[in-house]
Amino acid sequence: VALGIYYAGAVYAPLNPAYKGALLEHAIGLADASLLIAHATYLDQLEGLALGSLKSIVAIGGAEGLRADVEVLSGDVLGPPPGSSYVPPDPPIEAWDVHSIFFTSGTTGPSKAVMSTHAHIYQMATDGLHFLTSDDRYMSPSAFFHIAGAYVLWGVIAKSATAVIVGRFKADEFWDQIDRTGTTGTILIGAMADFLLKAPPGPKDRDHNLKKVLQQPVTHDPVAFAERFGVEIYTQFDMTEVGPSIISEPLSHVSHLDKGYCGKKRDGFEVRLVDENDCEVPIGTPGELSVRCDVPWVITPGYFGMPAATATAWRNGWFHTGDVLKQDEDGNYYYVDRTKDVIRRRGENISSYEVETEVLSHPSVNAVAAYAALVQNGEGEVMIAVEPKNGREVNPQSLCDHLLGRMTGFMVPRFIRTVAELPRSATDKINKAKLREEGVTSDTWDRKEADLKGTSEC
Repeated sequence: VALGIYYAGAVYAPLNPAYKGALLEHAIGLADASLLIAHATYLDQLEGLALGSLKSIVAIGGAEGLRADVEVLSGDVLGPPPGSSYVPPDPPIEAWDVHSIFFTSGTTGPSKAVMSTHAHIYQMATDGLHFLTSDDRYMSPSAFFHIAGAYVLWGVIAKSATAVIVGRFKADEFWDQIDRTGTTGTILIGAMADFLLKAPPGPKDRDHNLKKVLQQPVTHDPVAFAERFGVEIYTQFDMTEVGPSIISEPLSHVSHLDKGYCGKKRDGFEVRLVDENDCEVPIGTPGELSVRCDVPWVITPGYFGMPAATATAWRNGWFHTGDVLKQDEDGNYYYVDRTKDVIRRRGENISSYEVETEVLSHPSVNAVAAYAALVQNGEGEVMIAVEPKNGREVNPQSLCDHLLGRMTGFMVPRFIRTVAELPRSATDKINKAKLREEGVTSDTWDRKEADLKGTSEC
């Protein structure tokens, strides 16, 4: 479908099939789409929703009597008529034309619709998979409604490689998938690499064809990952709105691999780390990454239907990413945090990413979210919510002891909450907004209270 829309010169906006209710209604209305293509098994999710500009639905698998206010078409209409030949779009497609719209995760508010031009998608695909050759087979664990999954097809076509599309990442199935598909390259996002590292050593650790891994962000020990599994690791900074503007060499060639390493600025991009007034910060000081490119239309022109959000991001001629990075004297860049996730505690700015990285090093922790808990007088304290690995328990005191030897004292969480499963958005990102809203719950362990009782050694 996506290829057909591309060659027709139309715009497509892939939807997460998990969207329901107000979230689905918001996305359909925001996209201002006239045509929806969906499998019949998902169409009951439209019941009772306002469909905005939607006029027609292509129902794959049939959907008799769906709704009276839309035209329902058979999936047969997606194929070319017998005897037809390709007719190029008129007017022809230009680099600045919008190719697609991707929805952000919307964990702190309604999803934003990121406009991706043809130039944007091309740069994202070719530079994002710069390490591929025609001999590679690239496996994507990312769904097609993510730009990280969608651009794979364009990238492998440009490199004359091949692609494998699989379902959601599952650590216990990963090496079997690699073996079954003959995969030589893949991407590991967030804690995926940590899950694989924490698994017990086994015969699959080296008995596979995997050679190249794009890892974003870098985990606490990428060298250990590379050595254990015999792969080369790359990393970079990109996001739905901006293709790779900072990119790494193979990480085995990096002599000082500090936390959050992203690489160096790419030719053709300008990058600045700025404070809240858009003034550049000194070397070594964290600041918001703002970027621009020598080639027009490579960065998103903005958010469809959201002019205020576009104006906020595009300020003073620069696109503001919302990510905090720092730079060293040698021009290396390191990821610190999202601007909205930085924890302010007694005059100290604490990276939630760095806290989470250390917490994930505990063998019983499967996933974690670090965020600010507001206590008396609006003072912020570091709080974490942890999801234990299957069959394990996380003892707050034991975790606290573990962290004391790994991080600065003021970063050690005061509040530790254990939950069976962390809340996640429809795009599988941990929903910190919900955790912040719930605050310090009755089942939260308080290090300060334990200290007063003499039961804590932290």
